[in-house]
Amino acid sequence: MQLVIVESPAKAKTIEKYLGGDFHVLASYGHIRDLPAKDGSVDPDDGFAMQWENYGDKGKQLKAIADEAKKASRLILATDPDREGEAISWHVQEVLRAKKALPQTVDRVTFNAITKAAVLDAMAKPRALDEDLIDAYRARRALDYLVGFTLSPVLWRKLPGAKSAGRVQSVALRLVVEREREIESFVPQEYWSVAAEMEQGGQGFTARLVRWKGEKIDRLTIGKEGDAMAAKADVEAGRFTVDKVETKPVSRNPPAPFTTSTLQQEAARKLGFSASHTMRIAQQLYEDGAITYMRTDGVQMDGSAISAARKAIAERYDGGYLPEKPRQYQTKAKNAQEAHEAIRPTEFTRDKVGSGDHARLYDLIFKRALASQMASARLERTTIDLVDGSGSHTLRATGQVVIFPGFLALYEEGRDDSDDDDSKILPRMSEGDAPAKKKVSAEQHFTQPPPRYSEASLVKRLEELGIGRPSTYASTLQVLKDRDYVRVEKNRFFAEESGRLVTAFLERFFERYVSYDFTAGLEDELDDISGGRAQWQAVLEAFWRDFKPKTAEVMEQKPSDITAELDKFLEPMLFPPKADGSNPRACPMCGDGQLALRGGRFGAFIACSNYPECKYTRKFGQPGSSGEGADTGPEILGQHPETGQDIVRKSGRFGPYIEMGEGKEAKRGSIPKDLPDGEMTLDWAVKLLSLPREVGLHPETGKPIVANIGRFGPYLLHDGKYGRLSSTSEIFEVGMNSAVVKLAEAANRGGRSSGGREPLKVLGAHPRTEAEIKLMEGRYGAYVTDGTTNATLPKTVDKDQLTLEEAAQLIDARAAAAPAKKGKKAPAKKTAAKKPAAKADGAAKKPAAKKAPAKKVTSAE
Repeated sequence: MQLVIVESPAKAKTIEKYLGGDFHVLASYGHIRDLPAKDGSVDPDDGFAMQWENYGDKGKQLKAIADEAKKASRLILATDPDREGEAISWHVQEVLRAKKALPQTVDRVTFNAITKAAVLDAMAKPRALDEDLIDAYRARRALDYLVGFTLSPVLWRKLPGAKSAGRVQSVALRLVVEREREIESFVPQEYWSVAAEMEQGGQGFTARLVRWKGEKIDRLTIGKEGDAMAAKADVEAGRFTVDKVETKPVSRNPPAPFTTSTLQQEAARKLGFSASHTMRIAQQLYEDGAITYMRTDGVQMDGSAISAARKAIAERYDGGYLPEKPRQYQTKAKNAQEAHEAIRPTEFTRDKVGSGDHARLYDLIFKRALASQMASARLERTTIDLVDGSGSHTLRATGQVVIFPGFLALYEEGRDDSDDDDSKILPRMSEGDAPAKKKVSAEQHFTQPPPRYSEASLVKRLEELGIGRPSTYASTLQVLKDRDYVRVEKNRFFAEESGRLVTAFLERFFERYVSYDFTAGLEDELDDISGGRAQWQAVLEAFWRDFKPKTAEVMEQKPSDITAELDKFLEPMLFPPKADGSNPRACPMCGDGQLALRGGRFGAFIACSNYPECKYTRKFGQPGSSGEGADTGPEILGQHPETGQDIVRKSGRFGPYIEMGEGKEAKRGSIPKDLPDGEMTLDWAVKLLSLPREVGLHPETGKPIVANIGRFGPYLLHDGKYGRLSSTSEIFEVGMNSAVVKLAEAANRGGRSSGGREPLKVLGAHPRTEAEIKLMEGRYGAYVTDGTTNATLPKTVDKDQLTLEEAAQLIDARAAAAPAKKGKKAPAKKTAAKKPAAKADGAAKKPAAKKAPAKKVTSAE
């Protein structure tokens, strides 16, 4: 018997179908061991020796593999064709060797697609394990461990509130933070544009003023309203005729097939997928045999695949869409790793696979790969200049016409922050024509700061700089979110205060190790290891020789000295010059105190030097002490009409709040975000401080119904049962009848806090039961329900991207598992058997949360 080891059970099931009865295929469920999350797992003094530890939840699977290996005549390691796949195979071999269960013959096979032909061809061409790739894996893993477990303790002790640092994670965070700084320091500049709405032959078009009074007009030339109005008047008074028509043919070539990075970027732009969601769906498509391996830097396609693509093009389109020669692409990415084929369909005869997000991602991959072998698009770009009778003023209209669509008939690449000014269609005009002038407008504009990074643009920037690996970008970005160093709003990354402070600390004390050139250079060295051009221990020694003394030096400094240095380093951001020339560090509350950065139990903040006499503070992330969004200190809203005490608006660690009184007797309340007028007034403050509000006694029980604001928003409470209110205003408006109805709805829904709750989204009718499926927000996260069965969304599923089919599958799976709860012993066995299956999505990566000590893990790419 021959034993074959792969990563996931889905992959194992598919491959076993292709092999004969002499083969038995088992899954390792991803990585089977890792470095323990404790000091000493890597010993620099002993040649960087590593102490590996088997995952606790892999014991049963490892025993099954070992038992089968003892009976096997040959072990075939068929994990993924990349560095991580090579590492998994090596780990399996080493564990079996330690258990004295390693068969006499051990072979390594790789295939780029899980198809019968690819698998059988790979089985016929076995090889030995690639020691260079294994060394590169060990070097990368040791490097990330040493950075995380050496630098993170420095952060914990010297920078309260900081959670971790990582070799690639910290550099990616620096990109986000630097963009935030650029946006904050950006000074908008006013400018005006003048344009005329014209018409020729019944077709309208827009022409912009490009020459005024004989002078060329650039974007920022007209900077004042007076000049803009004068230019508008001149255009309105002039009679413009066509002076020049310039037509230029343009050819556009199709983009290359997807790599890991470009797939993540395009899925983010066109489908709204996060990088982690894209990789999870792509992994499943690969394991189902629909696409080739999805972790690759290569843009080339196999010769047989190119032939299949050209055949599909010929069958779908006429001959003009098929170029005479096949297109060949070369990788341009910096630090491109081990060459693999691009991501493509395994069969170009299948234009549809699966449903929901699987179908959408497959469609994107299919069209991109097919379009890469199609003919170029031919366009005609036209520029028309219109001059007035005096020859002093010129209007210009630009546009383009698609002469032959070529690959654009199937696919057009998305862009971040694109500008389509040149894509308009113009009417046909000739010199001397005098189009009708319908309207002239002068519009005010302001220059815009650079946009915040989206997942697509951040991944693109990391790849351009040669930082990290495309296969690790998804996990790197996820770590930044999990650590609360960044937040994502409308698919854009915003740097949180904790992320900005960590970046400032690293830039000040570890500048070299978060520099882009150094990080990219380290990637080059790791690639040299995988290519056999460098020795892995020598690369680690060179890094450790400088890094360890630097961390020891910083560790010896007092936290107060660290804070003082950061205060100086961040002065331009925290205390920018004021327009009136006054001292930007002057305390706005007491007047004579000086503001400075301080460190506290919950992180950094700005405080007055006159503390405790002056208790002015503001958040670390608020630049300056004036301007939009800044905290100018406690604000007295007025006096309470009954007590006469001052009601003060303040800002704390958890956001703005109101306070009446002092010390232990003070009454406080958080300021809700949904106030009707958007601002905190004295009237609203009095209302909020009066909470909880008793609506009245329930007509059936005689017990009080209370309205209040809690952790999850406004609510009703009666006899220990809750009902949700829709807004803060409703707390003060809800009457007895409405309150009784809402509480009854809560009881009928069976949820303690779900009564009266509106669904986040109605997804539609269940495709099999026709019950309406809704997406709801629960106390422990989002879930879907068909009115009978509730199914919690896995962490890997983005609720904003959830499809009807995926929701139906979750409900079906939950309903099928429900009866198992009635048993006593059987459910435990069933649950234990299913634990590893949860890892199939990321077979090449080990989810850190599965391992108990992983809570202390601080290194991440």
